[in-house]
Amino acid sequence: MSALGHYLETEGVPTVAISLVRPQTERTRPPRALWVPFELGRPFGPPNDPAFQKRVVLAALRLLEAPRGPVLIEDFVDDDPRARPDPAWRPPVAATVPAGAAAALASELEVEAPLLARAYDTARAARAGRTTVGLSGLRLDAAVRYIADFLRGKPMTSPVADVSAALLLRWAADDLKAYYTEAAAAEGGKPSSRQIGDWFWNQTAAGAALQTLRAQHLASPDDRLKLIATMFLVPGARVPPSA
Repeated sequence: MSALGHYLETEGVPTVAISLVRPQTERTRPPRALWVPFELGRPFGPPNDPAFQKRVVLAALRLLEAPRGPVLIEDFVDDDPRARPDPAWRPPVAATVPAGAAAALASELEVEAPLLARAYDTARAARAGRTTVGLSGLRLDAAVRYIADFLRGKPMTSPVADVSAALLLRWAADDLKAYYTEAAAAEGGKPSSRQIGDWFWNQTAAGAALQTLRAQHLASPDDRLKLIATMFLVPGARVPPSA
């Protein structure tokens, strides 16, 4: 994007970028960039806060009026107000610290996931039926069972035509994460994404299951499965330092 910005400017089109990773922006040197201290995926700040998002957009556009250059990187002054934890929030299922063999985790996951159904349905209804669950094309219970069987080490074939077993695992994992995240927002309060992430990755069978799947397949002879385990099951920020 930085190179594209310079190209557009040679054609007389002024550009400005929103930067979420400042070191990368400093290396690629776009013509103008506003660095924002928000998490990846939220370049304009918290969702459902148009007043705050407008401030970010206007701050970026004002860089077009700045006389300095040719490379200009400025910082947005405020943090995401939703980044602070909400002490009133409670997770939709009681926190546990799952441990044990992969097969035991698989069974815990199959028990735990249905417990979030009411919270998930409540959250989905509040959004007029919209949801980000469904990438795999599997029903949620089928996606959970697919992940659990992977954990148990069963020989896996994909039930979805033209989709490999490894790719379907990635999509089923994405559906599982979306299901838990959406359910977490239904129980009152306004939890920060870090709060939800801490709960999911540290205190649920689902989070422990995905961590275990990642560890199981990092050295898989199946290159596709190895890539998915390495890159897509667990966010880099949630990979244990020793893993």
